[in-house]
Amino acid sequence: MATLKVLVVDDEPAIRSGIDRILRNYSVEFPFMQEEFQFELIEAATGEEAINIINKDSMDIILLDNKLPGISGIEVLEYLNETKNEALVMMITSYASLDLAVKATKNGAYNFVPKPFTPTELKTAMENITKHLYLKRMTEKLNSQEKETRFQFLSVLSHELKSPINAIEGYLRMMQEKQVGDNIDDYFQMIDRSLLRIKGMRNLITDLLDLTKIESGQKNRNIQDIDITEIARFAMDTLEPMALRKSIKMFLDAPETISMKADKQEMEIIFNNLISNAIKYNKENGEVNILIKADKNGILIKVEDTGIGMSQDDISRLFHDFVRIKNTDTQNITGSGLGLSILKKLVNLYNGTIEVSSEHGKGSTFRIMIP
Repeated sequence: MATLKVLVVDDEPAIRSGIDRILRNYSVEFPFMQEEFQFELIEAATGEEAINIINKDSMDIILLDNKLPGISGIEVLEYLNETKNEALVMMITSYASLDLAVKATKNGAYNFVPKPFTPTELKTAMENITKHLYLKRMTEKLNSQEKETRFQFLSVLSHELKSPINAIEGYLRMMQEKQVGDNIDDYFQMIDRSLLRIKGMRNLITDLLDLTKIESGQKNRNIQDIDITEIARFAMDTLEPMALRKSIKMFLDAPETISMKADKQEMEIIFNNLISNAIKYNKENGEVNILIKADKNGILIKVEDTGIGMSQDDISRLFHDFVRIKNTDTQNITGSGLGLSILKKLVNLYNGTIEVSSEHGKGSTFRIMIP
């Protein structure tokens, strides 16, 4: 959980203590944020006191009254603007006017909260300013990265999303214009294909979120004793419907339990990626054989399939972001091209190794060794 420093500038002790009571144990969280935010409150009764605090310490958010003894809130805001202070300012005042709003906005005030306010109104305002602050900082972080890398990433991403969106739009227009008649049954294939495309986009977004958390070091890890055999069985159960559609049989060769210290979610991602790939790139009536074995060197995870296989050139590119093996055998197989990239990064977190052997037309074998 991250902490944002909030400076409350108001000459009324009751207002300052009221804000403290409302925000003391309050936190803000959104699905797109990588962490939850709580607030550390610092108080100032005058504009002069506020400026002294700001000069000594960095603030994230400033709740600023305009009518203060001595210099006004607008003068404090002008000082922040002149010194290029990065704090976001929210004006809290009983004396809001158009002139005040114009002056405050010109000097960078983010929002106004009129007095008197309810706890709900203040919390809503804090949610909005926290979200704005988070997005502002993320944008600055992105802008500081190399433009070329960002351009390449966005180009690949836009391509991966544009194709399914165009396909779905085409199907919807065909249905809108009733191009194959009035019978709804005649459109079921278009609906199924659209749903498949939507599922692919959802998987891409999920993979992107996983990849971003891993690469940024922001992923919360919960290392504990877990049963690897149990996780493998759970992955097989989850993917069984996918295997049944191609009449693929799965076999597990493992002890009843194998205990290791790891993050359960990370190991689930590893097994899900290995087994789902072994199914996707397999042949009808094929097999997937999963071996888990512990020895003095660590834990070996081996997943072997009887699928279409790949060339040595394909293997060399396998773990790069957005890489999908494209040939006549794989043209109808969907995927984000991120699954194996995520797999590799997770294995690296455990100082593990991955080896791949494959023969075109005969299948592939993935061997993961975790010390």
